[in-house]
Amino acid sequence: MKMARAEAQSLRRRIGDGSPERFFWGRDAQACITDLVGGTSDFGGTSLVGGTGLVAGTSLVGGTSLGGRLEQLAGKSILLATGSQLTTALALIELDGVARRLTILPPDADPDHFEAVLAGAEVDAVVHDRDLPVPLPSLPRTRGREGRGNVPLRVACAAEIVAGERLAAASRDTEWVLLTSGTTGVPKMVVHGLDGLTAAFTRNKPNGPVMWGTFYDIRRYGGLQILLRAVLGGASLVLSSAGEPIAEHLDRLARHGVTHLTGTPSHWRRALMSPAIRKISPRYVRLSGEIADQAILDSLRNAFPQAAVGYAYASTEAGLAFEVNDGLTGFPASYVGPARDGVEMKVEDGSLRIRSPRTASRYIGGGPSQLLDTDGFVDTGDMVELHGDRYVFAGRRGGIINIGGLKAHPEEIEAVINRHPQVRMSLVRSKASPITGSIVIADVVLKSGRKPAGDELHQVKGDILQLCRDALPRHKVPATISFVPMLDFSSTGKLARRQAEKNG
Repeated sequence: MKMARAEAQSLRRRIGDGSPERFFWGRDAQACITDLVGGTSDFGGTSLVGGTGLVAGTSLVGGTSLGGRLEQLAGKSILLATGSQLTTALALIELDGVARRLTILPPDADPDHFEAVLAGAEVDAVVHDRDLPVPLPSLPRTRGREGRGNVPLRVACAAEIVAGERLAAASRDTEWVLLTSGTTGVPKMVVHGLDGLTAAFTRNKPNGPVMWGTFYDIRRYGGLQILLRAVLGGASLVLSSAGEPIAEHLDRLARHGVTHLTGTPSHWRRALMSPAIRKISPRYVRLSGEIADQAILDSLRNAFPQAAVGYAYASTEAGLAFEVNDGLTGFPASYVGPARDGVEMKVEDGSLRIRSPRTASRYIGGGPSQLLDTDGFVDTGDMVELHGDRYVFAGRRGGIINIGGLKAHPEEIEAVINRHPQVRMSLVRSKASPITGSIVIADVVLKSGRKPAGDELHQVKGDILQLCRDALPRHKVPATISFVPMLDFSSTGKLARRQAEKNG
């Protein structure tokens, strides 16, 4: 289902609606995004035509982060290879509606996959900044219409907005290509349209000014959703920064007065361990990307009693499926069946499947050819179980531990361990066993951040094991529990499960 054309206008035009100044705040730089469409700002003494950013109804006049080279990029398939989220955000706003295709390179891209991405997305231009996430290789030569080799165009972008020029009005439906966070092989390349990426956004304006903040990286689906919400919702945004200590990020969020803050449950567990968490007081707290167990939902409710706490379920392929705001883990069984807000869900062989106008349109680049099943549903691979009138997430289909022929999802065991009042987070993994093939072991981080000793060690460990015995079948109870100061996270903010299995 397509949105009305008026709703699918480019991001740049959506900023130029007479709204007040809005900012994107990075760790080391900031930008007033309304300068991209003019206004009263002064760039080096050159005053830009302001207001709506429209000239005679056909052109835009405004600033640029692309050195005035936007016209050269019109109609191109562009790889956006940036080290800075701020430059990423500015370039996306300028290029939407101008480029034929925008492929967003994530910060953890494997250099060995770079050539495959270039070929799969049919890249003929690269937009980059000075801080590339991976080295740019020698780009392959493409054959032009006349048989001559053409080297793809390279354009530098910056966090600084300078005087632009009059541009033809953007009228193209740009394809947005996101890379999945697969752990093996070349990542899948998933094609979205702006209308699908933003189909879930409501038109209702929130009460009071909004300052979005996120622990996500905007070069992944979860972070991109927040970027687009800020742009289309007339809000400012505080961006995350790789390697920034959590206390410093929380300080920045507090300094800019964050009102709406998002991250994975793992992001939030780590944030709750920092004393700096007391500096922020958001009105809206949102989780997505991992299973939100009852322990983390309750912890956030206690930390921010004045805030609405919501869980959103989404994936790169399926898009945003639903949001739950009742403070309970899982989602109501009534969500499965007839379409809600245009989204239809079903459970087949225990796996959640989704059909909606928010799903990606297809894969490109020689990866899997089939995105949808024969009925038009995306198989998410997320396993759910019906508990009364509510579906609860059990874990990923590919993450099951086999213990002597009996199966266990790590996430369901972690949800039990995390209920212990002294536990902040846990990671359950398998360990080879000559008898059963595998056994379950758990790494646990306590809220105190320290490893207990002596009698306290035996008491806490015994309490956790008893909690598991009371709630789980025998084969799911961890054989051993280790207390660790911190767990490893992937660049997407999720627990690094595959690496943990290797290390185990």
